[in-house]
Amino acid sequence: MNPMRVLSVNVGLPREVWWKDKPVTTGIYKEPVEGPVRVRTLNLDGDRQADLRVHGGWEKAVYAYPSEFYDLWRRERPELDFPWGQFGENLTTEGLVDGEVSVGDRFRVGSAELIVTGPRLPCFKLGIKMGRDEFVTEFLERGLLGFYFAVVQEGGVEAGDPIVALSRDPRGFTVTEVTRLYARDRADVEGLRRAVELDVLPDSWRNSFRKRLSDLERKRKARLLPAPPRLPGRISARSR
Repeated sequence: MNPMRVLSVNVGLPREVWWKDKPVTTGIYKEPVEGPVRVRTLNLDGDRQADLRVHGGWEKAVYAYPSEFYDLWRRERPELDFPWGQFGENLTTEGLVDGEVSVGDRFRVGSAELIVTGPRLPCFKLGIKMGRDEFVTEFLERGLLGFYFAVVQEGGVEAGDPIVALSRDPRGFTVTEVTRLYARDRADVEGLRRAVELDVLPDSWRNSFRKRLSDLERKRKARLLPAPPRLPGRISARSR
């Protein structure tokens, strides 16, 4: 098993690009930087998110993407370029993948303390970055999403820094499990019930899962209710 460490720290400021004949502002373009970078409550120094309605905020301050997933993409899509930072991540990691990381896990990365909050969902801007709109769907279907950290304690991080597990959430609800509920097993009632209890999972996720639970419960009750009694039809004059 590879040691847990940071392979690359990537930052970038929002820029305007053209997509389908219109300008789009995006912060997905990140470049590796050398030396220590300060990790702050809402982002890294030198880094910004473009659309704060869906990106950024405390629970999405730092985006990490496993280098192991890069290996898979490079084999499957050799026609594309995959330098570190290609997925818009702040931290390219080693030894830390979605299926082994749980919501609520805490790590020391450099001198910063971070907590896992959930998976990254792709938007159309990933398709812009890749030069293929369909890559967004492929990315989600493959489930190789990476995950967000919230910053518990600010600090510095640079390439080569170890990632040290400080505590593992006892519920063990992995990032991959959250993705599975969102993308595939949408009627897994037990899984949804567990997910809504994850206090670190952002409200947007928990509210979506609560609504789905409510819808499933309503449909279940509708199936269990007896059919309404059939009212007798009007007696025709012929049958009298």
